[in-house]
Amino acid sequence: MKVLLLGAGMVAKPLADYILNNQIELTIASRTLAKAEKLIGNHTNGKALQWTIDDLNQLDELIASHDLTVSLLPYAHHVTVAKLCIKHKKNMVTTSYVSEEMKALDAEAKNVGIIILNEIGVDPGFDHMTAMRIIDKVKEKGGKIKEFYSLCGALAAPEEIDNPFKYKFSWSPKGVIMAGNNGAKYLKDGEIVELPTEKLFKDPLKIDFPEVGEMEVYPNRNSLAYIDIYGLKDVTTMYRGTFRYPDWCEIMDAMKTLDLFTYEKQNFAGKTYKKVMARQLEVYPANIKEKVAERLRLPIDSPAIRAMEWLGLFSDYMVAMDEGSNFDLVTYLMLKKMMLPEDARDMVIMLHSFLIENADGSKEVIKSRLLDFATKEDTSISRTVALPAAIAVRMILDGKITDKGVHIPVSKSIYEPILTELEKLGIAMKEEWGLPINN
Repeated sequence: MKVLLLGAGMVAKPLADYILNNQIELTIASRTLAKAEKLIGNHTNGKALQWTIDDLNQLDELIASHDLTVSLLPYAHHVTVAKLCIKHKKNMVTTSYVSEEMKALDAEAKNVGIIILNEIGVDPGFDHMTAMRIIDKVKEKGGKIKEFYSLCGALAAPEEIDNPFKYKFSWSPKGVIMAGNNGAKYLKDGEIVELPTEKLFKDPLKIDFPEVGEMEVYPNRNSLAYIDIYGLKDVTTMYRGTFRYPDWCEIMDAMKTLDLFTYEKQNFAGKTYKKVMARQLEVYPANIKEKVAERLRLPIDSPAIRAMEWLGLFSDYMVAMDEGSNFDLVTYLMLKKMMLPEDARDMVIMLHSFLIENADGSKEVIKSRLLDFATKEDTSISRTVALPAAIAVRMILDGKITDKGVHIPVSKSIYEPILTELEKLGIAMKEEWGLPINN
C-alpha cells in the first residue's frame, strides 16, 4: 500500500511517523524538500519530493500512483486534490473543515467507490467522534440530548504562562487572530443567539477545568449547523466554544475595539508603533497608553492595557514594515514575542457537557474531558490533529472503514475503530455519567 502526503508542515510529523512505522510506503511532497526529507528520516519505506500546487501534472501522476492521498495543504486546495482522487479512484483524507464545494463531490466519490474523509483532526475531528460516541449511546438507551456544550482549546501548558496574554502560539498567529474576526451563532434555551464580530469576546463563559484551573470560553463560529450534523432534534442549547486562559477575551475585545485586527492596507514608513496607535485613535502620540485606556474606559493597569504595552504597541520602536494592515502589524509582533519555544510544552483541552433526559423522564449530566500534553517527540496539537488522520489512513487501507463518498467522522463505522486505536496511543476522553443536573 502506498500513501501520498501533500505538505510537510507543523502537524505532519506524527502522521508520517505512524504511517512509516506501520510499514506503509509513504511519499511526502512538499514545497520545501528539506522538511519532507527530515520527516522521512532513515525509513526505507519513505521518499521525499519537492512539489508545489502549481504543478498539477505532477500531482495527477502522484495521485494516480498511490492508493490514498492525505492533503495537509491549505484548505483552498483540497477540492483540486479531491477531483484528481475521484478521477483516479483513490481515497483521500484531510483534517480541514469540509467545504460546500467538497460536499458537492459526494455523488461522484460514491460512484467511483472512494471515501473522501474530512475533519479528521482534533477540532474538527476528535471532538466529533467523542461527542457522537456519547450521543449514540444515549439514543440507544432511549434518551434525548437537551443541552450540549462542546469546548476545545490548544494552549501553552500552565507552566509556560509568562506573558500578559497568557497565550503562546504553536503555529502561525494569523489563523488564531483571523478566527477572532468571525461572528458566532448558537442556541441557548431554545433561542438563537447571534453575535456580530464586535461582541464575540464580550461575555465569555467561566469554566473550572480540573488540573488546569479557571478558563474562559468564547463561542466558535456557527454552532447551529451541528444540530443536524449530530442529529440533535430535541436539543434546546447547542454551543461550541474555544478555551482560553483568563484575560484573553478582555484583551482581544479591547484590540478589536481599536480596529487592530483590520485588513486595510496602510503606510507605516517612518512610523513608530506609538505613532501608529496615535493615528488609529486620531490623537497626539504623547501619553498614548493613558489615552488608549481612556478611550477603552479601562484602568491603566488592566490586563488589556498591560498586554498591548508588553506587545510593544505603545513603544518608540520603528514599525518593521513600510506597508501593511493593522492585522499584519499585530501578528508580526505576536510572531516575535509569543511563539511557544521548541522545548516548551503545549496542551490540548476539550470538554463535552451534556444534559440528557432519560427514557424514564429523569435527567442527568454527562461530562467528557481531554487533557493532553506534549511528549518529548511531538507537540500536543500535532499529535491530536495528526494521529486521528493517520489512523483513518490505516483503517481505510486495511478495509476497516468501508464508507464511500464525502464524509466527516460522525458515523459509528468511522469513529469507533479510530477512537479505539487512539486510546492505545494515550489520547482518550475521560467520561463521567450520571452527574447531578446542577453540575
